[in-house]
Amino acid sequence: MAKKNVFNSDINDSSALINEFLSLHEYFSQEEKEKITLAWNLLVLKADGKICSSGEPFYIHPLRVAEILAQDKLDCDTIIAAILHSINNFEVTPEQIKEKFGENVYKIILTTNKILNLPVNVKTLHQSDAIRKMLFAMSDDARIILITLADRLDRIRNIDCFPKEERHAIAQSILEIWAPLADRLGMQEEKNEFEDLSLKYTNPAVFQQIKSIVSQKQDERSAYLGNAVDEIKKQSFKAGIDVEIQSRAKHFYSIYQKMRKRNKEPGELYDLLALRILCNTTPECYTLIGIVHGLWKPLDGRFKDYIAMPKSNGYQSLHTTVMCEDKPLEIQIRTHAMHNTAEHGIASHWLYKKGTSKELVEADKLDIFNKLQKLKETLTDGDNFETLKNELLGDEIYVFTPKGDVKKLPIGATAIDFAYTIHSAIGEKIIAAKADGKIIPLSKPLENTQIIEVITNPQAHPTENQLKLVKTNKAHQKIHSWLMANDPTFSERLAALTQADTVDTSNAQLNGTAVAQQSINPTTGKLRKQRPKRKTKNDESQPQVVKKYGVLVQGDKNVIYNLAQCCKPQYPNIIAGYVTRTRGVTVHRADCLIYQRIPNKDSRSVQVEWNVQKS
Repeated sequence: MAKKNVFNSDINDSSALINEFLSLHEYFSQEEKEKITLAWNLLVLKADGKICSSGEPFYIHPLRVAEILAQDKLDCDTIIAAILHSINNFEVTPEQIKEKFGENVYKIILTTNKILNLPVNVKTLHQSDAIRKMLFAMSDDARIILITLADRLDRIRNIDCFPKEERHAIAQSILEIWAPLADRLGMQEEKNEFEDLSLKYTNPAVFQQIKSIVSQKQDERSAYLGNAVDEIKKQSFKAGIDVEIQSRAKHFYSIYQKMRKRNKEPGELYDLLALRILCNTTPECYTLIGIVHGLWKPLDGRFKDYIAMPKSNGYQSLHTTVMCEDKPLEIQIRTHAMHNTAEHGIASHWLYKKGTSKELVEADKLDIFNKLQKLKETLTDGDNFETLKNELLGDEIYVFTPKGDVKKLPIGATAIDFAYTIHSAIGEKIIAAKADGKIIPLSKPLENTQIIEVITNPQAHPTENQLKLVKTNKAHQKIHSWLMANDPTFSERLAALTQADTVDTSNAQLNGTAVAQQSINPTTGKLRKQRPKRKTKNDESQPQVVKKYGVLVQGDKNVIYNLAQCCKPQYPNIIAGYVTRTRGVTVHRADCLIYQRIPNKDSRSVQVEWNVQKS
């Protein structure tokens, strides 16, 4: 990883800086070096004279971000996008970026810039999770997330450059959003650094206390770990296994978590030391765990096999804690390849080929990015890809209030739904809305990451038309209740329509004619129209009235379900269902292309059918 003081060159000498950067990373071709230099010169030209709050030239931060990414040998386009990720602050047109560096680099810059300028206001862990999920929804290219993580890592490394009153909020957002995101991508080294640096500003007293404890008796600790390393190397040599052993104190935030979990002071914790044994093959890992347990007694319940059962982010290792010289010692055993993945996660899966762009390898370990990549490869239409991303992420969108609060809504939700998530009184008085500063119709579905502003009027009230527009249960229930209580004719119209539904259906069947049937949707309570089939000669002599009461999931009418917005199934379409992680069962048309492309569809599919009664 790059350090805070990255470059030896004078930070005011832009030519020396880029030459030093390129000399540190020889994996670029000559053509790629020229493109990177071109991007750098554009940034320097546009940012000429602009100074950061630290007193440094504006361009030094983007170069440090590029350096962090170059440590993992990311491709030329990623480095260029990192250098230019804040170029939107200056007078540079999209056409200029596309012409010089291509459409792909422009798209990465555009999305990265949007993410880094989101008005995030973290208040709860639930919101933090929503923000992380939203970032995935925005990013159809893994490199976008890698650049944003590198930007935030450089930000926390240089947090002293920010005013004191802002530092706690910056550190808190790093701790609640970006460290867990790095963890989800398996980037352990970045996660640890995020957490340790954030702890210094979110809880400085504890940080200094832990730092003092860890620094005490350093010579004694070195001797203790040295003896353990010698014993392991001796027995490994006898077994014919070549090992590399790393000894370390646990990182500060890990110690802090143990303090909270066990309700102890840092001085009362004994398992603050750890060894990491690196070998070449998986069978050697299991031989080594036998050697370690033969040397020292393992503690009950402290052995974890993450090789046989890897974590969701691809992490693999054997974990054990043993009593060595009457002190607990945590030991991790993994191969060098596993260690590379454990430290750098998704970034470790970029394979560099001279003269070409990078390609993702071992994609099965990339979790959600792998899914997005597979979907991307099957599509040529960007709108379809957006639909697929939303389907993958649970038929949800994430939008912001002007203050930066995150609101989760179903796909198709409108500003009216948004208003009711803030407060019922706001929803009742809404007359208009803005999305990203522009007026939008109240009927227009909201989009991911928009900043929504509600315009109200004290004289306004809910309307029957609004009832037809909303998608959320809360908004529908509130509007329905208001109309029932304040509009005397609403209940009469509702009853008349319900009665007409049965009469019209019966007459249509008796006469063999096709008329529009109105009914109440059992799922949402909204009015809908459904055209019955025309009677044919093969129909039974006695007419049948068909009434639909929603969807049966494996024969049960009480299971929570929702109708997919991509194909909008209607009776009598043949339907199929699959279990989502957060929204119960999603029902699609059986021939829906999006349903057919859902990863692990077969293992998550359930039997669904229309709940119909014939008489």
